[in-house]
Amino acid sequence: MVNAIILVVLVVLFGFAVKHSIKHFKGEGACCGRGSGTVKTKKPKKKKLAGPVVGKRTIKISGMHCQNCVNSVTRALNGIDGVVAKVSLRDNSAEVLLDRMVDEKDLKRAVEEAGFRVVSITSKR
Repeated sequence: MVNAIILVVLVVLFGFAVKHSIKHFKGEGACCGRGSGTVKTKKPKKKKLAGPVVGKRTIKISGMHCQNCVNSVTRALNGIDGVVAKVSLRDNSAEVLLDRMVDEKDLKRAVEEAGFRVVSITSKR
C-alpha cells in the first residue's frame, strides 16, 4: 500500500514537471528563473552609435528561450561602449554594429555573464 502511494505521488510530480517543461519551451511559462507565470520584461533602451559603423559581427548564441533572454543579451551587449546589438530569438543570434574596435573577447564575456553561451562570432563586411 505504501509503495502504491509513493508511486502515485511520483507520477503526479513527474506530470507537473513535464507540463512545466512544455510550457517553458513554448515560451508560455516563466523562464530563466526570473519569476512565475507570463514573463513581462522591459525592452532594452534604444541605443545609437556615437560614430560611423566600422565593423559588424554576428554572434551565434545558445541558451535563449524567451523574450526575457533576448532582452538580457541585448542589455549586456549594449552595455559595451561602441556596440549596438539586435538580438534574434528565432535565429539564436545577435547582429552587432561597432563604431570602434571592440575585442571579440569582450563581446563573448558580456553574453556569458548574461548567462548564455557563445557558439561563434563571425565578422561581416
